Amino acid sequence: MSFLTKALGFDVKKHNVRTEIVAGITTFLTMAYILAVNPGIFSALPGMPQGSVFTATALAAIIGTLVMAFYAKKPFGLAPGMGLNAFFVYTVCLTMGYSWQFALTAVFIEGIVFIILTVTKVRSWLVDAIPGTLKKAIGAGIGLFIAFIGLQNAGIIVNSDATLVTLGDITHGKALLGLIGLAITASLVMAKIRGGMLIGILATAALGLIIKDPETGAAITTLPSAVMSLPASVDPIFCKFEWHQIFTLDMLVVVFTFLFIDMFDTMGTLIGVCQGTELGEKEKIDGLDKMFMSDAVATVAGACLGTSTTTTYVESASGVGEGGRTGLTALSIAVCFGIALFFSPIFLAIPGAATAPALVIVGVMMMHSIKVIHWEDYAKSIPAFLTIILMPLAYSISDGILIGVIAYVVTHAISGKFKDISVTMWILAVLFVLRYIFI
Repeated sequence: MSFLTKALGFDVKKHNVRTEIVAGITTFLTMAYILAVNPGIFSALPGMPQGSVFTATALAAIIGTLVMAFYAKKPFGLAPGMGLNAFFVYTVCLTMGYSWQFALTAVFIEGIVFIILTVTKVRSWLVDAIPGTLKKAIGAGIGLFIAFIGLQNAGIIVNSDATLVTLGDITHGKALLGLIGLAITASLVMAKIRGGMLIGILATAALGLIIKDPETGAAITTLPSAVMSLPASVDPIFCKFEWHQIFTLDMLVVVFTFLFIDMFDTMGTLIGVCQGTELGEKEKIDGLDKMFMSDAVATVAGACLGTSTTTTYVESASGVGEGGRTGLTALSIAVCFGIALFFSPIFLAIPGAATAPALVIVGVMMMHSIKVIHWEDYAKSIPAFLTIILMPLAYSISDGILIGVIAYVVTHAISGKFKDISVTMWILAVLFVLRYIFI
């Protein structure tokens, strides 16, 4: 226990080893999809073998999460970020026409800049400058966002050309499986059974062996053809940087975009997940600098390994919802990624419909923060509402924060409440407006 206390911030009076481990496994299961998605996205780029990208993805997650565990001592998982990987492949490489080596160099530079910003406490300064109302809204917005992701993964919410989104066919296939899983998981959580969300994920995955996809006729959960496989080498993509264009305008724009998205996604995730727990009871979140440093180091490591920006995952909320509070949760996540390197066929067999119920339940848990927002004060409630609603609708944590900050300054200026607008908020609002105009 003394080792756990010193190395991972575990307090025997407040924390439970079993709870922390279960929380870590739960977080891993909700974010393990990146092991399948990331190689698929990068497969569009010649010279980046899927096997190598899979290994790089897992190793980046392991390194970043271990730094979070032992340095920050917090219960968050890290891995190459969704959205950032798409920007890397489809915008920088396929649209702008740059090589993947150029994009990796941009990610590496972004990570170095992040380290500098963290050491100089600029990132923490930005977080502290955000008003309490917006911080509460960020938590609720992320709750809606991850619930929306879960509903999409299960096919309960699907695309519609007429209305953008609509209800899927909930009488068949993975949507039906997701709803049954939601009922099971909700029952376990309401009964206060420890590990309820993890049990719900596993039970739903097991039911997927019975429930079939109506289009293919195959079971939603498929048994893997193999149990183990050795990880592929990262040598084809390891440290493949391209330095001769680092002083070009395009490199500046690409680095800034990576930096901007990563900064505010991570900021929103940490604020949102910490809200409502002892991790975020105080006005200033304890250990924020170390959490940011973990994120920055993970980005540099990921770039060296050959993958896109590594960031703190909002799915960490599922583990926090299970009671994870210390670095032991993060260590458990890292161990799971290490196991996944050799047992990837098994871990990747868990369908998105099985993890969806956990994400929906976590969304419910994160909504409680809206009760302290002063809804009768429109100068505060309008920016808060925009922050909350735009995260799922724009499919972006960072856009929700940016629009919320701009709206906060505008509504307070219109209502004459200039004393409630700090100099930092004015500066941020101007920068964010310029961001939408020029990028």
